[in-house]
Amino acid sequence: MHKWIMFVLLSAASLLAVYLLTFGLPEKPKDESAELPEGTVLVKVQANSDFTFDQEEYKVKVGDKVILKLQNKSGIHGLKIDELNVDLEGDKLETNLEFDKPGVYEIHCSVPCGTGHLEMKTKLVVEAA
Repeated sequence: MHKWIMFVLLSAASLLAVYLLTFGLPEKPKDESAELPEGTVLVKVQANSDFTFDQEEYKVKVGDKVILKLQNKSGIHGLKIDELNVDLEGDKLETNLEFDKPGVYEIHCSVPCGTGHLEMKTKLVVEAA
């Protein structure tokens, strides 16, 4: 009797595996920056629930056309750069920028998201070309 139970479980697992391989696998992640025109840079800023951004700083070069995109990994956050009048939140999570001189810009969360909100900061570094 134990052999039949093991046979049924093995058969069910095999059928499930074949089904998942055929129909159920998710699509491979798409590289969004591969489709951009030359001289255009995609900067994805990922906001996390532990009141952090995914990188301590983001780097671009003078003259690059920058697409700045906020991705909320968990929680609801915003992205604000006061010196550039950039405020990404709600339905507007993407903007285009172009820099003509080097500089460092502070990025902070613009949506009150919890106890660590005030410390949720990173930098955008614009380097000379």
